[in-house]
Amino acid sequence: MKPTSLLWAGCMSMVLSACERAPELVKFEGFAQGTTYHITYWAEAPVDAKALETAVTKEFADIDKNLSNYRPDSVIEVFNNNPTGDSQAVGAEIVQLLKVATRVSQASRGCYDLTIKPLFDLWGFQGDRLTIPDEETLQKVRATVGLDKVRIVDDSHLQKPANVRVDVSSVAQGYSVEQISRVLEQQGVHNYLVEIGGELKTNGHKPDGSAWRIAVEKPLPGEQRMMKILTTPKDQPFAVMTSGTYRHYFDVNGQRYSHILDARTGKPVTHDLVAVTVLHDDPTVADAWSTALLCVGQQQGMQLADAEGIKALFVRQEGERLLETKSQALEKSGLSIE
Repeated sequence: MKPTSLLWAGCMSMVLSACERAPELVKFEGFAQGTTYHITYWAEAPVDAKALETAVTKEFADIDKNLSNYRPDSVIEVFNNNPTGDSQAVGAEIVQLLKVATRVSQASRGCYDLTIKPLFDLWGFQGDRLTIPDEETLQKVRATVGLDKVRIVDDSHLQKPANVRVDVSSVAQGYSVEQISRVLEQQGVHNYLVEIGGELKTNGHKPDGSAWRIAVEKPLPGEQRMMKILTTPKDQPFAVMTSGTYRHYFDVNGQRYSHILDARTGKPVTHDLVAVTVLHDDPTVADAWSTALLCVGQQQGMQLADAEGIKALFVRQEGERLLETKSQALEKSGLSIE
């Protein structure tokens, strides 16, 4: 064989070796929306990693400007502070979020409600000290709560009384997960895991062809221990959203007051359901349902999940024991939860 042939053979060997080598996972993380985010991905074609990170940062800023209840210039807070009660432009995204939340709120018979923020503040959950309101004050604030008080005018306008406030935080994280996932898709990335504050979505698979595997946290205060490992479906969008009473609560005189409030009573829930994980292809829908199912409790939540075909894992606390129950849709799904 001639030297040139040897060189060509060597080059071919290197090319074949490179082709056979699996692409590497790329990871980056940051801080947004008062929590952390972690993104893991790989792509079959070259991707400008810096441009991708810049696009993700911009998307977080856009979401914040739109949905944050902590900045007075956000679209949702401008709407909340409108003193006239007239129809107001809020954009298609907020209207769509309201439609999702309204559907879930009606199914929960009003337990789950986006206008509950005044009650949340009344009980002191915005700060670090519980304030148990008297019945008269509670009923006065309850009069300002009710998603039925917010009217969808058209695909970009809403209308409400001046004293009603809309808080989209119970769906905002799921929505954010979906929006960041879309940024990745637009940049040519179709195999990824997007996680924001423990809520996540996967698509595709790992470079070696295996499915993404997700750790589900044990719902105990002050602990971050793994309870289950979930193997996600390959090559399709899949969201995992968990709501729990164990993350934000007050213990006073031997009684626990959860930050999950029942809008029908205006009071913290008192049942023993401590966490609900919902598995769905749409993170926004999963986010809303995980909160709603946790709000109504084990019995009604299971009935709702079964009626709606929701894949849900319920975790109750009985003394020192954690008891798990799967909805019918989850039981039949064939998903691996170890």
